[in-house]
Amino acid sequence: MAVTEIRNYLNLLPKVKQSPEGSVWLTYDREADTLYINYKKPGHATDSELTDDDVIVRYEGEEIIGLTILHASTR
Repeated sequence: MAVTEIRNYLNLLPKVKQSPEGSVWLTYDREADTLYINYKKPGHATDSELTDDDVIVRYEGEEIIGLTILHASTR
């Protein structure tokens, strides 16, 4: 069972390597059913936009520093 779980995380590696800073921090809030993805810590968003599919893209200047995925359990 542990090997299967490890493989799930290893599948994330290509996306982490492609991230703007080469790092990704994930936090899932069960109560809000929201997944927070951060590419930069500390990051201070200066702007954000809500996409048509309920994803908030957070910017610091022109740089994307994170995503907030609403209704995460339904994806």
